[in-house]
Amino acid sequence: MSATTAHPLSPTAGSNTPTGRHNKGDKPQKWGNPATYFIALIFIAVCVAPVLFMVIGGFRSNSQITTNPAGLPNPWIFDNYSKVLQSNRFWGEFANSLIVGLVTTIGIVVLGLMVSFVIARYEFKLKGAMYSLFAAGLMFPLIVAITPLYLVVKDLGLTDSLFGVIIPQIAFGLPTTVIILVPFLKAIPVEIEEAATIDGASRLGFFFRMVVPLSLPGVVTVGILAFINSWNNYILPLYVLNSDANYTLPLGVQMFNTQYSQDTASVLAFTSLAMLPALIFFTIFEKRIVGGLTGAVKG
Repeated sequence: MSATTAHPLSPTAGSNTPTGRHNKGDKPQKWGNPATYFIALIFIAVCVAPVLFMVIGGFRSNSQITTNPAGLPNPWIFDNYSKVLQSNRFWGEFANSLIVGLVTTIGIVVLGLMVSFVIARYEFKLKGAMYSLFAAGLMFPLIVAITPLYLVVKDLGLTDSLFGVIIPQIAFGLPTTVIILVPFLKAIPVEIEEAATIDGASRLGFFFRMVVPLSLPGVVTVGILAFINSWNNYILPLYVLNSDANYTLPLGVQMFNTQYSQDTASVLAFTSLAMLPALIFFTIFEKRIVGGLTGAVKG
């Protein structure tokens, strides 16, 4: 009967309750150096301001742009965008860019995943040399080899053809793909492959059933990068494509600007609509890109 019970309001009554929860909001959050945020805002403004000027400029008339280039539309004019959306020229170039982008992305992902699997999971004499060759490909952008590349495309009879753009883009997109995917494939434990072999899975079965799902973050990353690079590619279509029917959107923007150089508002509207798909695509999958690149660095 000597045992005592603590009062509900006594300090000992709540001894089992974790106290860490009450300490989280005690210290004010540190915002860091204001100069860092100021510099970051400057960089954001430099990147965003041209895009906003272009998009908003499409809602203005030529007289408004001439009178007050940095002003807002007054009134807002939607005819510039509606004319572009109603033109067969824009949608034809949009379709060409979409075909080139999708086929290029599929080619880069499929071939890059196969090559990366061999480099990451097999041992052979020229393994290091092959990986170094792809790594060296990062130092040679497409624009450096555009003249000899055009001669090769011409000899193959692929000038003024979408495949004359697709095949070189796949070739020049493989180095980045291999560099990103090899760490993902190396990180797959050997025990998983051994267990799959014991269960009767062939090498192709292990590749499709285990490797592809486990490396999906890296595959999505390289696919997004390949599509965006293909969509924004200008120099290769400029050399390869000759007829208006085969123009992609970046090349179509330049030709539209040349043809309607006096109609600044329409040029801004056309350019904004040509840029919009890649911008939306990148914004939606931004986290996947960052996550895939982070996984490649960790691997």
